[in-house]
Amino acid sequence: MNDTTPGIQVRPGSPADAPAILAMLDSAVVWMNARGNTEQWGTTPYSRKPGGVARVERYTTENAPYIAEWDGAPVGALVLDSGPSPQMPIAPAEEPERYIRLLVSDRRHAGLGIGAALLAHAAEETRRVGVDLLRVDCWAGGGGELVAFYERNGFTPTESFLSGAWPGQVLARRVG
Repeated sequence: MNDTTPGIQVRPGSPADAPAILAMLDSAVVWMNARGNTEQWGTTPYSRKPGGVARVERYTTENAPYIAEWDGAPVGALVLDSGPSPQMPIAPAEEPERYIRLLVSDRRHAGLGIGAALLAHAAEETRRVGVDLLRVDCWAGGGGELVAFYERNGFTPTESFLSGAWPGQVLARRVG
């Protein structure tokens, strides 16, 4: 468990967490769309996107999922892997790395530091397994707000990329 942010506990995830993760992803799409952001994740709820449910199920079985809880209820999710998604135009690092494949929080609990707590946990897990490099990619549109969030949490932009017309940014953090 991780209690670096008061009230938030981080625990390992499991396949039983897939419905909660899908609900957070669906609510994130609604939240982004309400703010005028239809480019980052589109307008279709994640649970209705082709392959969306299967991807979340793979995250909980093939990767290292973690769930942030507030008062015992899931409020955020993080998925760690050993490298970037093969579907993205991002080269693996030239050294061992841990890669954040997913970070999402329940927008009803915005401002509690859920994302920061999960990122701190990712850094701890990366260190614990003896790896020095933690990377993530994110949407670089919308004025760079998401990139700035990762920068506030200790990440440094390394390379930009395009996935079709979707502008992305890879960020890295040394944790060793």
